[in-house]
Amino acid sequence: MVRDVGVAEDLAQDALVAALEQWPQSGVPDNPGAWLMATAKHRAIDHFRRSARLERKHAELGREMEEKEMTVPNFDAALDDDVGDDLLRLVFISCHPVLPSEGRVALTLRLLGGLSTEEIARAFLVPEPTVAQRIVRAKRTLAEKRVPFEVPRGEELAARLSSVLAVIYLIFNEGYSATAGDDWLRPGLCEDALRLGRVLAGLAPQEPEVHGLVALMEIQASRFGARVDEAGAPILLLEQNRAAWDQLLIRRGFAALEQARALAPVAQGPYVLQAEIAACHARARTAEETDWQQIVKLYEALARIAPSPVIDLNRAVAVSMAFGPAAALEVVEALGAERSLENYHLLPSVRGDLLKKLGRLAEARAEFERAAGLTRNARERQLLLARAEACGAGAT
Repeated sequence: MVRDVGVAEDLAQDALVAALEQWPQSGVPDNPGAWLMATAKHRAIDHFRRSARLERKHAELGREMEEKEMTVPNFDAALDDDVGDDLLRLVFISCHPVLPSEGRVALTLRLLGGLSTEEIARAFLVPEPTVAQRIVRAKRTLAEKRVPFEVPRGEELAARLSSVLAVIYLIFNEGYSATAGDDWLRPGLCEDALRLGRVLAGLAPQEPEVHGLVALMEIQASRFGARVDEAGAPILLLEQNRAAWDQLLIRRGFAALEQARALAPVAQGPYVLQAEIAACHARARTAEETDWQQIVKLYEALARIAPSPVIDLNRAVAVSMAFGPAAALEVVEALGAERSLENYHLLPSVRGDLLKKLGRLAEARAEFERAAGLTRNARERQLLLARAEACGAGAT
């Protein structure tokens, strides 16, 4: 309505603060959404009353408030879209092609994904100020271009699909392995991402990458019950009790993967390939039965179509299991020159694991300690420090 995402964000926050202040005394209204919308609109009028755009904006908002009944269902109907999910609709709106790809994703993750600027920066392997600048520029561009906040259709919807998939994927990843905080998992984020993916699969049933992403998330989510112990400490993949993996989610993941394969039997995209890797783990009853050589091939295919040092690092782990730690260490050492990984804690973590397997315990301990110093997640830091201590005990 105000055609400015920054102003809209401020107004929404003002309305929420007002609710926190008033509802404890007055009680929660029968229609909380309508109350919040009305409050935000009144704040918008106050805002524009203090600006040079008083007459036009005041008239627009005044007419709108008089003409429309303040109910959430009427507001939804006015948007007139086929998405059927409020959050997914907003993701599509924020991923507007007027913005560069990295700006779309950063803005959407910040506004709608529940991620902090720091978390987004770590996901992109870029400095935090860079992400902050992207978000500011994206908000400014949307305001200057007066982009209408409407649901895209047809070709416009398809043009935004890759950004929407990236947003959903990064939200899920942050829930699956939290980059910061006291908890290893943030299940709420994973649940949101899974729900969005399932809705999107119904919206774009002919897109193999949508089904690939859903398959990947279903299979990854199946491990939740085995990823932490009773105290919430992380349990690494090779040490997990696979009997605790959710077989229903695995079957759903396999079904989504079959749909993706049927739609793209030869030219597989990055999400389908990652789902294939997850499926390899899910099929193995034990870590030893995993087809590690196939996983190496899948990572090689993934690196060809979506080159990334993180993919190379993951490939190194698979190489270690398939061909031994010495071969994998060569891959990891080559990644040491990657500036984007200089503060990425998993690089020294993987290197420490390989050095430990090679019996170079003092070096391994130093790498685990370095990794512990880089991570912002308290649970992960404890795990890395414990591994460093174990190397020290072994060395003595």
